[in-house]
Amino acid sequence: MDILVTGGAGFIGSHLVERLLHNNHNVVVIDNFDPFYDSLIKEKNLSQVKDFKNFRLYRDDILIIRALDKIFKEHSFDIIVHIAAKAGVRPSIIDPLGYYRVNVQGTVNLLEKCKQYGIKKFIFASTSSIYGNNEKVPFTESDPVDFPISPYAATKKSAELICHTYHHLYDIAIHALRFFTVYGPRQRPDLAIHKFFTLISQNKAIPLYGDGSTSRDYTYIDDIIDGVLKSIERVSDFDIINLGESQTITLHRLVDLIEKVLGKKAKKVFKPMQPGDVKQTFADISKAQKILDYNPTTTIEQGLTRFYEWFRQNHI
Repeated sequence: MDILVTGGAGFIGSHLVERLLHNNHNVVVIDNFDPFYDSLIKEKNLSQVKDFKNFRLYRDDILIIRALDKIFKEHSFDIIVHIAAKAGVRPSIIDPLGYYRVNVQGTVNLLEKCKQYGIKKFIFASTSSIYGNNEKVPFTESDPVDFPISPYAATKKSAELICHTYHHLYDIAIHALRFFTVYGPRQRPDLAIHKFFTLISQNKAIPLYGDGSTSRDYTYIDDIIDGVLKSIERVSDFDIINLGESQTITLHRLVDLIEKVLGKKAKKVFKPMQPGDVKQTFADISKAQKILDYNPTTTIEQGLTRFYEWFRQNHI
């Protein structure tokens, strides 16, 4: 297939691009190398694929229509995998307009290109943040999600809604995949697992927000990519699908496991819960199992060990 991946130089996107290329697909990436974190990290993310003959990188922005027109005129895509976004709950509180433009307007721009160029398949990378402080666990796709608690979550929910609109009006098959706290090699340096490994290794204190009882459904990158690949193969209608590990771990337990992997004790500094942070995430993945034959297999212990192997090669 000819596949467009937006945000393909990032953490999740670069892993997907590698798998697609090794599966002999033709892959085009659009990435604007946003300076949210060091662009050299993104350059390195794509270092293993830059010489593939079936790979093309455009350093462009999904908000610039003329750039999109140029790309869509040069290529005939079978499917778009839309991962590009402004990510992160806390930064979205500081820059809600920027998050709206990229996450909502950018998604509309791509769906408009689907309409214009007759592209009938679209995968949208959504987020578990949409569930907010949902009291019922595990979270299912049918749960009410009308009460997001951060601009980031609100923009992703808005994008899901517009995806459904384009499916209804133009018969575009769309999967909105709600990712649950993805981690693994190449994880963004600002995210908890990467940050904790870095600070503990440097004998610096790690910030823990709340009392340590918050919990997350940490999902290893390989399991997420397996779900995305199956979604690409099977998308035929509009569906919202959770992709998680369906296992939760508290912040306290996460730190304990990282200490064990590193063989070092963490210096902990407890801070108040941050605005926009949720108390827990926990995915019901029965829909993904049914529709995608999704079967995550990586335990948190295995995933942290694999992350550390990558971390040692790249940071120590």
